Amino acid sequence: MSLIATTLEKIKKSSPGEPEFYQAVEEVVESLEPLFAKEKKYLEHNILERIVEPERMITFRVTWIDDQGRVQVNKGYRVQFSSAIGPYKGGLRFHPSVTSGTIKFLGFEQIFKNSLTGLAIGGGKGGSDFDPKGKSNNEIMRFCQSFMTELYRHIGDTVDVPAGDIGVGGREIGYLYGQYKRLTGHYDGVLTGKKLLWGGSLARTEATGYGAVYFAENLLASRNDNLEGKIATVSGSGNVAIYTIKKLYELGAKPVTCSDSRGFIYHEAGINLATLQQLKEQGTNESLAKYAEIHKDAKYTPASSYPAGRNPVWSVPCQLAFPSATQNELNLEDAKALLANGCILVAEGANMPSTPEAVHAFLEAKILYGPGKAANAGGVATSQLEMAQNAGMIQWTFEEVDQRLKGIMRNIYLNASRTAEEFGQAHNLVLGANIAGFRKVADAMIDQGAV
Repeated sequence: MSLIATTLEKIKKSSPGEPEFYQAVEEVVESLEPLFAKEKKYLEHNILERIVEPERMITFRVTWIDDQGRVQVNKGYRVQFSSAIGPYKGGLRFHPSVTSGTIKFLGFEQIFKNSLTGLAIGGGKGGSDFDPKGKSNNEIMRFCQSFMTELYRHIGDTVDVPAGDIGVGGREIGYLYGQYKRLTGHYDGVLTGKKLLWGGSLARTEATGYGAVYFAENLLASRNDNLEGKIATVSGSGNVAIYTIKKLYELGAKPVTCSDSRGFIYHEAGINLATLQQLKEQGTNESLAKYAEIHKDAKYTPASSYPAGRNPVWSVPCQLAFPSATQNELNLEDAKALLANGCILVAEGANMPSTPEAVHAFLEAKILYGPGKAANAGGVATSQLEMAQNAGMIQWTFEEVDQRLKGIMRNIYLNASRTAEEFGQAHNLVLGANIAGFRKVADAMIDQGAV
């Protein structure tokens, strides 16, 4: 039986009913086989079997009171996957789709993404099936306080440092941090994504989107090309998408799409960033249909009219694609449409947004492909920069953080590309990123013994 099959068989027994987690493991293990053939020490120390099992999985009940005085119940999670190279680090996601499998998939990815940054941070993830949409500020505050009342005993600035993710922005981080301080009496850097007045970092909001574009810039430079004049499609309309669009404009490209769960916009003249921010950054989460009401030359397509199993965002002709919404949003048919329309680069702003079949299509076509664990690492990298500022009780300028971010994304690209070249697959940054990220963590595990 192959290494992939053996590993998957074991985790399916130990973690039943978690297909997203199996997908993440399979993608990594598939890339690692050349490493295991070259360096036997990882098999001898049983690193793979150890690393696919979290060091700790915390599951808890979250009870809170809605505005009608009724008790509501949700489920909370925190997976502390690996602390071999630093404290657990990874976001909290509040969304109805959250399950233990989702959290483990994201946490497993986070191990290697964090390792690739070159910073001293381990891998973790957390969240709840709570949906902030449609809830009042007071309901969200009460939920966050109840969530932190359980979580606080498992985290700390040198133990586990959560951040935001889907459904968890500055408002939620504020409520979580306030409850943490109330319970512990500590004012420390236990959460990142904080607001500037109380320990946040400049450029954190922009970091994931900016980082994805910086990574794309490095990909293009490897072929003596640049972003100037290129048409880009972007999915999503949250922070990642908004700041991907902003940085694309700054570097000379033209983004023409954005999307949300209700539909997508195609604006051939270029997405109007001010309108998008007005609709999505003011806490109202307006439908993108209003964008088309404001800009008559833009076309809005409701999600209800999407072809089965397709995302029409990826049917728009472009040279660059930035999937920045959620996992598995871009499938094989979407990949074929992108390739047929002349797309030369895909840089993932979301966590594993392309299905395995889509990824294989990109690799076979040998286009420039930046996998999420490399291309979207800007957010967690800047979170670590926030931790460093908190530890020194200082705040760096926007320009200083942005320059550090740009350097980190350059180093991630170089680390992944050089590793891919080492194994004779220069175009395959999936293999390069997975091996480079795994090797650093695995070597630390060997140094620290059987723990």
